[in-house]
Amino acid sequence: MCGIVGYIGNRQACPVLVKGLHRLEYRGYDSAGVALINEKGELNVYKTRGKVQDLENYMESKDVSGTIGIAHTRWATHGEPNNVNAHPHCSNSENLAMIHNGIIENYAVLREMLSRKGYTFKSSTDTEVLVQFIDYIRTTNKLSLPQAVQQALSQVVGAYAIAVIEKNNPNQIVAARKGSPLVIGVGEDEYFLASDATPIVEYTQKVVYVGEEEVVVINRGEELTVRTIANVEKTPEVKTIELSLSELEKGGYPHFMLKEIFEQPRTLANSMKGRVSLDKKHVVLSGFTNNKEKFLGARRIIILACGTSWHAGLIGKYMLEEFARIPVEVEYASEFRYRKPVIYPDDVVVAISQSGETADTLAAVELAKSNGAFIFGICNVVGASIPRNTDSGCYTHVGPEIGVASTKAFTAQVTVLTLLALCIAKEKKTIEEEAYLEIISELAEIPRKMEMILKNNDEIATLSRVFTYAQNFIYLGRGYNYPVALEGALKLKEISYIHAEGYPAAEMKHGPIALITSEMPVVVIATHAGMYEKVISNIQEIKARKGRVISIVTKGDKTVKKMSDFCIEIPETVECLVPLLASVPLQLLAYHIAVQKCCDVDQPRNLAKSVTVE
Repeated sequence: MCGIVGYIGNRQACPVLVKGLHRLEYRGYDSAGVALINEKGELNVYKTRGKVQDLENYMESKDVSGTIGIAHTRWATHGEPNNVNAHPHCSNSENLAMIHNGIIENYAVLREMLSRKGYTFKSSTDTEVLVQFIDYIRTTNKLSLPQAVQQALSQVVGAYAIAVIEKNNPNQIVAARKGSPLVIGVGEDEYFLASDATPIVEYTQKVVYVGEEEVVVINRGEELTVRTIANVEKTPEVKTIELSLSELEKGGYPHFMLKEIFEQPRTLANSMKGRVSLDKKHVVLSGFTNNKEKFLGARRIIILACGTSWHAGLIGKYMLEEFARIPVEVEYASEFRYRKPVIYPDDVVVAISQSGETADTLAAVELAKSNGAFIFGICNVVGASIPRNTDSGCYTHVGPEIGVASTKAFTAQVTVLTLLALCIAKEKKTIEEEAYLEIISELAEIPRKMEMILKNNDEIATLSRVFTYAQNFIYLGRGYNYPVALEGALKLKEISYIHAEGYPAAEMKHGPIALITSEMPVVVIATHAGMYEKVISNIQEIKARKGRVISIVTKGDKTVKKMSDFCIEIPETVECLVPLLASVPLQLLAYHIAVQKCCDVDQPRNLAKSVTVE
């Protein structure tokens, strides 16, 4: 949610900043802007509603010179998306310019105080209030900019990642974070700032992850200095990231989402690499092995997640309960953090987040930690906040996911949860050896079987044209396929803006069946593994009311195929792994319907990739 980019060094800043903004477009935004200090010591701020390309067009005839600058893509929270509310924001003195991700919760109180002091405001944003507050503290107390930032942030309530530049000091950027990600790239006599590493990897592989409540002072030609808001000096830890530029390009695909759907055979193989033995007889997860007693002594497992990760958690619940025989609760992190949940010291909490920066999940993790629970993280982004704030965990290793609608991250999360369930079950001896070996063997075959499904891409694209008229969809599944129905419906909602709902198939008769007409497409996951005969009965109920059925069936199925208006086949596998295969055609169906409707597939309206605020 929102994107920060900054640069200070010897090259011209504007091209670096604009390219960085393009790299961060996947996060979701509605306006963009830059602030630059040129050689004359002039602070130039350019911003506009719309896309980064609109900003580039606006700046064509402007002075964009300077070797220091900050840039931002904004997703509106306080104030509607327009040119005035876009970042960067300046102080009344026009000496300071600032960009900000997050929400300042006590901005109204600060704004009222500053208004009494004679400050005026151009925008409706909390960000402008913060930069004015920093300016007020700086001038009133005659402090340096880093000192003023420390003092201001000590009085701020909320979440933030900020970068501030000062017209009178064109050799310094001050940055800070709390609850919103910020990373600094360390180059040769130059520094880069960004919300994540994607704008940085083109220039350097060396990064410093800014910690909670840390203020970083970046001076041209000098080493980084880091202090906490409470003025405790910290030593910056430089890490090397493994991220290639090619992973951030579309690679010939029209959209990142389609590229990432097609990457799944490879990314799932990466998720299993080193974890499934070559002889397909053993599963090893170091995060489990090193904390075996925590899992074996767990009273229960609580899975915390949001959105797509929550759906993966549901599938994980079914596997952990079936194979490991441990009670599992799957909680929306946003709800968990605001009630008074019962958490025991012998609980294991599994936090799932693609980005590792999901604000609600992070807050829920902190709540669980404060109650003594053991926290296990499942995350895709190395060095993100969740891996740094959990006791142990497991990376999914799928590479950057740029499309806002999650695809490869979802299937990788399910894969990691499968491995975790197998590890616990094997150690507890709650799974038969034959079943254990069969699941491992089938799991190793999933990438190849996914490739078989992807060969039907053109067929699914043709099918999608039939349903661009639809205003509503229903998705049905039973057992392991119920969460897949939820995920399929979410994908369609996210990128095509068609209202869709997922239900357990047996719940049709408890209300949703009233919606069935000849205009209602119903997607039914009806594979042989699971409650096949029960699902057939549900399809008969739909057809009796003239509903249009799109079925996902096991290859070679004839019964459901005859009952369906449209049918997509997937290879056979064991029941617990069907979600990994069934989700792929649903991803493709949603993608192609969205393309037919001319929707912005990679950057759907109102959505952000990394939800770092509530």
